[in-house]
Amino acid sequence: TDEGAAVAAQEFDAAGQYQMVCTTCHGPAGAGDGPGAAALDPKPANFGDAAFWADRSDEELIKVIREGGMSVGKSPLMPAWGALFDQAKAEALLAYIKTFAEG
Repeated sequence: TDEGAAVAAQEFDAAGQYQMVCTTCHGPAGAGDGPGAAALDPKPANFGDAAFWADRSDEELIKVIREGGMSVGKSPLMPAWGALFDQAKAEALLAYIKTFAEG
């Protein structure tokens, strides 16, 4: 139900999920400098860089989260997380990631 999805999204800990799933590559502050980033080419996105946000839509970024980098012609090293994050959770995660741009 829509109500069930809304409750699940409200209970979803986007910051905690980011720290668990994303920091390995994107780093704890979203700078693309996680411990796994050293071996990656291209490097993971730096969410604090205004240029990163300049030409990307929310729809594209949610697609990357859920379907991986290759789904939008970006790095195949960015995995698809759709099994972990449904649409509502991906939207909440993106909202959290956007806080790195504001800092």
